[in-house]
Amino acid sequence: MPQRTSLADADCAIAQALDVVGDWWTLLIVRDTARGVHRFDALQEELGVSRKVLTERLRLLVDAGVLSREPYQDRPPRYEYRLTRRGRALLPVLIALQDWGDSWVMGDGEMTATSAEASKEAARVHALVDTRLPELQLLDYDGALRDPVADTPYTVLYCFPGAYARRDAYPPGWAQIPGASGCTLESCTYRDQLAEFTAAGATVHGVSTQRPDEQRAFADAERLRFPLLSDAELELTAALRLPTFRAAGTSRLKRLTLVVDRNRTVREALYPITDIEASVRAALTVIREAARPDA
Repeated sequence: MPQRTSLADADCAIAQALDVVGDWWTLLIVRDTARGVHRFDALQEELGVSRKVLTERLRLLVDAGVLSREPYQDRPPRYEYRLTRRGRALLPVLIALQDWGDSWVMGDGEMTATSAEASKEAARVHALVDTRLPELQLLDYDGALRDPVADTPYTVLYCFPGAYARRDAYPPGWAQIPGASGCTLESCTYRDQLAEFTAAGATVHGVSTQRPDEQRAFADAERLRFPLLSDAELELTAALRLPTFRAAGTSRLKRLTLVVDRNRTVREALYPITDIEASVRAALTVIREAARPDA
């Protein structure tokens, strides 16, 4: 391992944090464990890093309490690496880096809740098709933990920037952010077509990074009959590398829709969404076609 200059004695908390995660491989390991890649060989394949480097970085992260090392096989002994509570606290850092990269490295720095169809951000979302959603739980609007994937043949996860019961609760300048407006229309369109989704074998879940109490107030105001899930801790966002933007000091999901089957496999990814009502129809069409006997 290359000689590292320790910053652990510095008074600056940034310097102390970089002493743990300042090497780029370490943050990429955190990124991939958040995505559900837990075993050594899978991490090595995903990262393309040498066994020696990976071993050293995993040891550093375990020693720092970012990862836990958990046995999954006795003969020969094999281990999985999973994020601890300390490690999950790094997820907002990852999302901030991703947002900065999308905006300032691959984009023009504009604050937007959407993207161009040909963007690298859109390609990343479309690449989710045929991948599997990791096991995780989110808080629903009643504060209970819930798997975002329901025990029905299909689940529609529509991700939205933010919806509030009162107009004055929206962040300043919200209407001027491209793609941000329309969350109430989207939720109400799913509400009005919920019986059709249910008949087709699908559960609908809305997802935002809002607090559960904010979601509850909105759901009550609009009489929604399906759960809204809070990804305020950014676990789903980090697991799928979903695109975000920041408004009022908070990371917000850009508007996109995933159709996921019972086996947690993403069957369709709709992004960018420029016509909200058409996107709801498209999600229903995907489910109906997938449910056909000859599909």
